Amino acid sequence: MKPYTNKIIQVFTAARNPKDAIPMKAYMKNKFEYLGIKTPERWELSKPFLTKTSLPEVEDLWQIIGELWELPEREYQYFAQGLCSKYLHEVKKEWINNYESLIIRKSWWDTVDFVAGTLIGDYFMKFPEAISPITHKWMQSGNIWLQRSCILFQLKYKKDTDTTLLTSFITPLADSKEFFIAKAIGWALREYSKTNPNWVLDFVENNPLQPLSKREAIRRIT
Repeated sequence: MKPYTNKIIQVFTAARNPKDAIPMKAYMKNKFEYLGIKTPERWELSKPFLTKTSLPEVEDLWQIIGELWELPEREYQYFAQGLCSKYLHEVKKEWINNYESLIIRKSWWDTVDFVAGTLIGDYFMKFPEAISPITHKWMQSGNIWLQRSCILFQLKYKKDTDTTLLTSFITPLADSKEFFIAKAIGWALREYSKTNPNWVLDFVENNPLQPLSKREAIRRIT
């Protein structure tokens, strides 16, 4: 295990709070263990490790991310995401395989949405030629978290949102009864409604969507 990883473990372990870990674990449907470090404290503990002079070499990044992702407590995955976001200016084309791994391992909305909206959203802006082959594979995978990532990666694109592309992801999943898919559809449309509410209203009126998706889509408009 890398020294950087060990230092994070030492600091986080010293701050653990078993009492707070109980409700945190329950909030996540008991899917993951927690140290019991709430978000504000976790960010304070993380800051010294995320300064420019403290960051590990890029060559060590994915080993460290892998080590953190394997640890049982969820706070380490949250830290790993924050660490990844410090390297957006150094992203390489092959990193999409690493990002995909973060989506399909220990999958839940709290990590998948960050990976999709921040890491993959940035990746596809840098490598737009990768959008079609990667998203086609993900949409065909049957994995709801990869599909959710297709729907959500444009969340921060605003006026640069490709509505044709977004439509191509929503249409085949529009009748899905899966909560995390229906919610993602509504969220993506609601976010774009801040930029183009008329387009979203027209889309909702002329496309069959689950009630949850419709409610979420027009929440900021009506």
